Amino acid sequence: MVPKQDFPTKAKATKDAGATAAKSKAGKEESPAKEKAASAKTTTKPPPERNFLGESLGMARHLNVDCFLVICENSTRLEELNHRSIKKKVIVATASEKIAALCEEHGIRSEIIPGYAFDRYEKIKVALGSCVSSGQLQDGMQVLCVAGQANSTKMDTSLLTRIGDHSEEQAALGVLHSGSEFPPQVLETVLNIALTVGYEGFEGSPVGTIFVVGDSTATMEKSKQLTLNPFQGYSEDEKNILDPRVRDAIKNFCILDGAFIIREDGVVLAAGRYLRAPEDIELDLPLGLGTRNAAALAVTKVSKAIAFVISKTTGAVRIYKDGILAVELKQTRRRS
Repeated sequence: MVPKQDFPTKAKATKDAGATAAKSKAGKEESPAKEKAASAKTTTKPPPERNFLGESLGMARHLNVDCFLVICENSTRLEELNHRSIKKKVIVATASEKIAALCEEHGIRSEIIPGYAFDRYEKIKVALGSCVSSGQLQDGMQVLCVAGQANSTKMDTSLLTRIGDHSEEQAALGVLHSGSEFPPQVLETVLNIALTVGYEGFEGSPVGTIFVVGDSTATMEKSKQLTLNPFQGYSEDEKNILDPRVRDAIKNFCILDGAFIIREDGVVLAAGRYLRAPEDIELDLPLGLGTRNAAALAVTKVSKAIAFVISKTTGAVRIYKDGILAVELKQTRRRS
């Protein structure tokens, strides 16, 4: 007898053949897909932000700017600046002493700026102000500035500007910086707030107030609190006028009676302070100016502070320094 053998049925054979064919077809389809993915992986271009600094450097060369200002928070960016033909025009603005030291090693100019978490445009304004004050930038220079988002190493913003337009604001800043040891970015920020408050008021209604900057110990001793201090209890980082959120809060607190006391580094110590002038002090106050201006004039005569007064009537900003009216900026128009 022939041993019995198990042969697959016709149905089973057909099923197995179909499965084999399907597997083979899938393998053929999968292979090109894998190759395509591998190819894409090897040819993927870097994200646009990685090339932003290089593109900006090319723009600086094309425009033939006088200075290329980089707000830098990452030392790896220095390698991209080190071997460039435009290197002599580069200034790196940074809050890091380490990065500044590396710049010196590479022969790149640097400028130390405050390390607060500014947004990109505030970083640029602070860096420009600091460079102007230190003499690295002068009137008439064309500058291409590059920066990124706060707390980020990515560069994504460029701004082309020219230093000094000989406006009244620039003239006022020149007076303020002359003989003053205060950080320029603090004085410029206070001036901008004062001009904004003079123009906008509070919710459409005109307001007047005083900002006293510098010599804060003497100023606090010569004043008293009229109302609750809205800045009491906050950390110094949370109440520095270089922070846009603090500037917005100041604009709201301008409706309070009394003056703002601001330390040299921009920390707002108090709002709602009554400035007490000595009774025997002689004030050379221009005619037509009231008690607010008298108080500001007096405090600058008995201290090294600078006082900014916003007129509720006209929106004008008057700046007192060394016991005299140093600058008066009149509003050409006010928000109605």
